[in-house]
Parts: sequence; structure tokens; C-alpha cells
Amino acid sequence: MTSAGAPERSGTTRGGGTLYRGDLGMWSWVAHRITGVLTFFFLFSHVLDTALVRVSPNSYDKVIELYKNPVVNLFEVGLVGAVLYHALNGIRVMLVDFWEKGAKYQRLMLWSVLVVWVLVMIPGFYFMMQRTISELVGGH
Repeated sequence: MTSAGAPERSGTTRGGGTLYRGDLGMWSWVAHRITGVLTFFFLFSHVLDTALVRVSPNSYDKVIELYKNPVVNLFEVGLVGAVLYHALNGIRVMLVDFWEKGAKYQRLMLWSVLVVWVLVMIPGFYFMMQRTISELVGGH
């Protein structure tokens, strides 16, 4: 029996833990859920701040001005990273679920998702932060 009271099955341990504890597949599952929740809350707040233009255009203008803050720009980069990971990993999850060889190649597909994510995020980070960094160091 494990400490949680569930019987331990033979062949389900890897490195002393359960099959998923610390495995890359578990972390991709956790990251997929977190990025989905973050994207949901962004969309919810975006609908609210956009609706503000109908209620009070002056308040809307103040909110938009607040978004020009360098910290918010960094959050925008994080949002793009979250949405991109969620989308790419979602494609991988669909392939695992609906492609007969998906489970066999799921680890390779996860590494492919991570490589594509990094390759897109490097120039994305540069272009998204370019204005903020130049303003912080006094450039034009």
C-alpha cells in the first residue's frame, strides 16, 4: 500500500515514485491546465475592460493607459507564451487521443512542442519587449 492508501501496482514505479510523479508527461499536463486557466482569466478581464468603453470612455482610457506599463508588457509576453504552449500542447493531446500511434510518439511530440515554443518565443520576446526595453534605457 502507498501512503495514500492505494495499492501499489507492479511495474508502475519509476525512480522510486509513481509512474507520473515528476515525469515530463505529468508536467505537460499541469502546464496545460495552468495555461488554460490563465488564458481564461485574461479573456474574462479583456471582455470586462473592453465593455468599459460603453460604460465610461474616460475610465476605459485610463485602463488602456495603465496597460502601457513595462510590467504589463512583461505579463503580455507571458500571456503569449501561455497561449502558444496551450495551443501547441493541445494539438499534441489531440494527436495522442485520436491518432493510433499518438501514445507511442507522445514524448517525441512533447519535445517537438517545447522546441517549437522556444523557437517562436525567442523572437516574440524580442519584438514584444523591444519598445519597453528601449524606453527603460532611454532609447528611442
